[in-house]
Parts: sequence; structure tokens; C-alpha cells
Amino acid sequence: MITVTTAADSTGARSLAPSQTPRTEPSAAVEDTPRRASGVQSLDRAFALLEIMADSGGEASLSQLADSSGLPLPTIHRIIRTLVGNGYVRQLPSRRYALGPRLIGLGDKASRMLGTWARPHLAHLVEELGETANLAMLDGDKVIYVAQVPSPHAMRMFTEVGRRVLPHSAGVGKALLAQLTDDEALATITRTGMPAATDRTITAPEDFVSELGLIRDRGFAIDDGEQEIGVRCVAVPVEGAPSGMAVSVSGPEARVSWDFVDHAAPIVQQCAEALATDLNNQS
Repeated sequence: MITVTTAADSTGARSLAPSQTPRTEPSAAVEDTPRRASGVQSLDRAFALLEIMADSGGEASLSQLADSSGLPLPTIHRIIRTLVGNGYVRQLPSRRYALGPRLIGLGDKASRMLGTWARPHLAHLVEELGETANLAMLDGDKVIYVAQVPSPHAMRMFTEVGRRVLPHSAGVGKALLAQLTDDEALATITRTGMPAATDRTITAPEDFVSELGLIRDRGFAIDDGEQEIGVRCVAVPVEGAPSGMAVSVSGPEARVSWDFVDHAAPIVQQCAEALATDLNNQS
């Protein structure tokens, strides 16, 4: 919405002849290598199962996990038991498995760190364009705003950090879904539905697919009053980042004219490229 915000010998050991000098046996290291490799593999598999749950809207059945991961069921059972025991996964009454509450704290801390890394880039956008800059990510099937630098104008766009919105009506959401295949994007909006936030919201799947094609061609998305009446937004995906995210600038239509959009789009694209480089260097 728009708001106005004014870590030996002395021991008695027997001496040995040179030919009897004990050698350092590599057996411990050799034996440890398979264990370490197995441990890393288990971690990879655990993260893969968590990602599958996340991509499935936060929960999945064992058969879904098996089909998507290609892992045998005994292996999945063993990993899931460990994840459940540590609170990273929970079992639902339906016997499906869902992302667990312990991930919330990790996600919150990661979001805060991401906001810290992104803030200088967003601040640069505000200096260049004078409008509010945002960073958003996909959270399951919804979009979550993880960082913001507000415009210096008294009347400005304000979206609370942590707010979740449906992707089909938000510029950042459309930019993020444009990074997926049409089938993946359609699966997402089928799960969420496409309610009209305003009379400009795209509510037909076929029209939305056409919109995604335009976004891919021009390299940025536009929210033309589709999420909030009187607000226009330019959003760009952060391609090459460790996870899917998008940056945007938004403000009232009176200032964010179509000429402004033409001027702003390449600047937001440069910001997205710089942010992706920075995040990958941090990684």
C-alpha cells in the first residue's frame, strides 16, 4: 500500500632401533574417508529431500519423495527419521511429511543476513531512482519480502518486510515465476489460485503464460496496479543468485510513469547483476 511516513624417552618408553621405528599408519585416515564421503552424501540427500518438500508447497508423501529424488525408500526413511528427530521435518496426521518448525529460525536468520547484504544495493537504487526498493524471494508458493529501503518521498510505497503475497499479482512474483518453465509456473498458480487483487490483476492462466513470455523477452516484470491500486512496480530477477530472488522499485503511478519505467529498468537490471555477484562471493 501507499503510505505517508513523515573456537618421551623420559617417560620410560623402550627405545627402538632405527629399523624398528614405528611408522604412521594411514589406516585410520583410509577408514575415515568412506565415512566422510557417506556423511556428505547423506547431507546432500537430506537437503535434496527438503528442497523437494519446499517445491511441493511445503509437504510431500514418501512416494513423491521417492519419485522426485530417485532414492530407495529405506534410504528416505532413514534420512526422514533423522530430520524428524531434529525438528527439521514433521509427520502430518495424513502420514505425509512437511517442513518442520526448526527451519523457521534458520530461515529467519538467513533472511536477516540476506537483507544486510542486499541493503547497499537497494540503497543505491533509491539514490538513483528516488523510489522504494525491495528484495523478495519465493517462499513455497508465495512471495516473501525480505528487505526494503524506502523512498525519501513523503508519499511512498511501503511493503512490510516479512509480508507474503501471491505471485501472480506482484511484480517480484511475476519476475520470479518467469524464471521457471511455463508448466512449473502454472503448477504454482494452480495451487495458489489467481484471485483479483484489483481490476488489473491477471486472473486467466493463458494470459499469465503470455505475460511470462514478455517478461523473459524484455528482462523485467511490471506490476501496473495489479497488486495495489495506483502503484506501479518494475521488478527484475536476480539471475545466478544462490536461490531465486528478485529486486524491484515501486511507487505511485504519478511518479512511476512509463517514461520512468523505461529509464529504471536497466538500472534495476544492473542492481540485480551486482547483487548476484555479491551473494555468490559471500557464498
